[in-house]
Parts: sequence; C-alpha cells; structure tokens
Amino acid sequence: MTNVATTATIPPVRPAAHTAPRFDMYVSIHKALRHFMTDTLHRVGRLDVEDAAETGQVLGQLDSLLTLCIDHVHNENRFVHTAIEARQPGGAGRTEQEHVEHLESIEALRAEGRALADAPATERPLLALRLYRHLALFVAENLQHMHFEETHNNAVLWACYSDAELFALHQQIIASLPLDETLLVARWMIPASTPAERAAMVGGMKAGAPAPVFQQVVDAFRPHLDETAWDRLARAVGVAQQPGLVDFR
Repeated sequence: MTNVATTATIPPVRPAAHTAPRFDMYVSIHKALRHFMTDTLHRVGRLDVEDAAETGQVLGQLDSLLTLCIDHVHNENRFVHTAIEARQPGGAGRTEQEHVEHLESIEALRAEGRALADAPATERPLLALRLYRHLALFVAENLQHMHFEETHNNAVLWACYSDAELFALHQQIIASLPLDETLLVARWMIPASTPAERAAMVGGMKAGAPAPVFQQVVDAFRPHLDETAWDRLARAVGVAQQPGLVDFR
C-alpha cells in the first residue's frame, strides 16, 4: 500500500475571489467517489465474516468501487491531464504520479479481497481487519488527492481554458463512458449532490438522453433518495412525482 501524505503536503485553502464561479468538472464526480468510498469503508469495517451472503455483497461492492477508481484514473489521464499538459507542460505531474500509486494500491486491495473470500473461517476476522485498515489508508490518500485536483489542477485549467472549452471537455468525458459506468456513477453522484446540483444534472440528462436511457439513470439513483429529496427533484425537472423508494444509506 502507498503511504498517506501528511497534512503538511496539502496546499492551504485561500478565500475565493469575488468573481463568478468557474466551470468545475471535478466537483460532481468527486462527490460520487467520496460517497462510494466512505460507504464501502463503513461496510467493510462492520462486515460479519460469518455471513457468506453479506461477505459476498460487501466484497462485490468493494470490487465495483475499485473498478470505478481504475476507470476514473484512466479518464483523468486521457482527458484532463492531456488538456493540462497541452497548455502547461508538467502541470499534471504530481497527480499523474499519484495515479500510478493508486493503481498499485487497487491491485493490492483486490488481492486482499480475494484472500478474504478464499480464506478458512478462522482466518477471516484478521484478514477483514487488515483489508479495512488498508482500504482506510486508500480512502484517506484519495481524499487528499481529490482536494489537490480541485484546487491546484482546477487553477491550471481555469488559467489555460475558457469555461466553454472546459464544458466541451467534460462532455467528451461523459460521451466516452459506457452505460454501466454512467449508471453506477449516477447511483452515487445524485444522492451525494445538493438539490440544486441534482436538478441541474438530472435536468440536463432529461433534455439530452433518449427516454429509455434517462429512465435507467433515474432507476439507478431513485432508491437512494428519500421521499422529500425525490419530490423536490421531480418537481424541479418535471418528472412524475410518485413516492420515491427509500434506502437510507
């Protein structure tokens, strides 16, 4: 596992300038990843290794998280880092190196998950605790990594690109995603977002996606909104206000 950077490596947060907010392609996907990571960490930490069904479900969620992390790394490398390097060579150097380390950590976590799944009952409690602690380090490292991207990398992007260019780049990323990844991201992103962010994202999907695809997206996140959140979103984007399915996770 890679080492977690100390807080001294995190650049200080400076007060925002009194200007109109810039287009931020990191904010929503990072909310999804933080939600997915912390939920998975919580589930691994409370895992009952004597329950085969629960163990399979939790390790399945872990594998899904790690797959999404790999896809996210590749998407940022392909689109965002390429854009940064095109106009500020070396500007993505730190996050590129951290991505290499993240991929190494992901393989180690996957190996630990497989070891837990295959272990005899007497060894599972210690293996589960080891997995939990290493996953916690991975999550901690990623939280710091995402903060650096949202501050340093965004500053580079905003200095080098217009909002129109950044929005076009963001749309390229979205268009490149397979449907299963889009649905998985929506499941974690929409519940993690503010009501205003939800309305903007879901309203945009409703306007731009074929109706069957839009319905699949709604079906992916709707069970994870309470009725109040669903009713507010449905009113904002103009969809049927049927009672939402509730899953308080």
